[in-house]
Amino acid sequence: MPKIDFKALFDTLPSPYMVLDRELRYVEVNRAYAETLARARGELIGRHLFEAFPDDGESGRLLRASFERVIETGQSDTMALIAYAIERPANQGGGMEMRYWSAVHTPLFGDDGRVAFIVQNTVDVTELQTLKQMASGDAPAPGETSLLQRVQEVQQANLSLLQETSELRDIFRQAPGFMAVLTGSDLTFTLANDAYQQLIGHREVMGRPIDQALPEVRGQGFVNLLENVMASREPFIGRSASVVLQRTPEGPPEERFVDFIYQPILGPDGEAAGVFVEGSDVTDRVRAEQQQKLLLDELNHRVKNTLATVQSIAAQTLRTSPDPATFNQAFESRLLALSSTHDLLTASSWRGADLRDILLAEFRPHGTERYRLEGPDLGLSPARALALGLLFHELATNAAKYGALSSPEGCVKVTWGLEDAGGEDRLVITWTEEKGPKVGPPTRKGFGSRLIERSLKGELGGEATLDYRQDGLHCRVVLPLD
Repeated sequence: MPKIDFKALFDTLPSPYMVLDRELRYVEVNRAYAETLARARGELIGRHLFEAFPDDGESGRLLRASFERVIETGQSDTMALIAYAIERPANQGGGMEMRYWSAVHTPLFGDDGRVAFIVQNTVDVTELQTLKQMASGDAPAPGETSLLQRVQEVQQANLSLLQETSELRDIFRQAPGFMAVLTGSDLTFTLANDAYQQLIGHREVMGRPIDQALPEVRGQGFVNLLENVMASREPFIGRSASVVLQRTPEGPPEERFVDFIYQPILGPDGEAAGVFVEGSDVTDRVRAEQQQKLLLDELNHRVKNTLATVQSIAAQTLRTSPDPATFNQAFESRLLALSSTHDLLTASSWRGADLRDILLAEFRPHGTERYRLEGPDLGLSPARALALGLLFHELATNAAKYGALSSPEGCVKVTWGLEDAGGEDRLVITWTEEKGPKVGPPTRKGFGSRLIERSLKGELGGEATLDYRQDGLHCRVVLPLD
């Protein structure tokens, strides 16, 4: 079977055809087009349409608007009637001649799915005899009057329709929720508004099937949902659905959350011709809800831990208190120490507290001349801050009752720093009491000893040693850091 020479076919078509690129430059014209406009093909190829046939008036504006609609929507556009003056060749007297045209503009798509070219098929509807009679003042023939009147009525109806369509297109494009229309069995993008383009990273999707335009959504089940809507002709509603999209060409995949509906578009035969997609990006709301749940879970955890700590303080204080008055005083002071550390953690939204601030909370009531603090700024996790806050309170309370802070000349020196232990940092704190009364080891295990055993050793994996020296208590605390 012989092959069809499409180039020859295009050139021999009896109706005028021409092809423009996206910049409205001539790419090709057929013989009928060149003859109708009395221009050689070589005069047109590569030239801008409005350079070859300039018109700054209403006709030029209408023609340009038609081309722009084709590029924007990817759909054909028809101009039932347009008056456009054409320059007559010199051998025909030169000057401008008003012609009336009916034109259809059809898009041709490139490999990227975008409109690459526009094909124009024009029909010269100018009745030469009518124009001669109009130029000479004679009335046009009845048949010609009827023809022109019908064409003008169609043009006016089309202009009204185009205005309504343009207004609807603007509403669709500017709608705050994302919207798109997919048609055909391969779910090709026909329309997509600005919000949808923003959601998908402004990718070129028009005229492309969804598997090519958004390949990452196939494995996430969305294409299957669309296909089910087409087959069942029933809508599907999704809420707070997670979708991972490639929103920038070189960026990582990004998770978004969307509320959406897939609504089938039914044709006259009752079958689904496509799917209307509408929804909204609710990522901020979903993440806020997740953060709120996380905070509530964390608050619940902290309250339980705090109650357990208070219960332990009460039990240990009661065990070591000889009478209710002593219990009340010791229990209240320990709760105040716990509250002080809580205040420091609350100020940082429970991200942690600085070691120096925890120490200052215990030493400030005794005056700046009674203590020396030496060490770098060091943030502690909430668990470590609470444990050390209670430990420093016990050490400071004992120093005020029996140690260096109980005598006018006494002083407490606290130093701290980090040391490497097999590739892991450990915090080393030394508490040294100077110029205080001679102290000795306690005769029974008190709250401080139990705190060291339960919190530092048991929960945090640290250790502490107490050395009752002649000039005062010496305490060394070693604590692994997270």
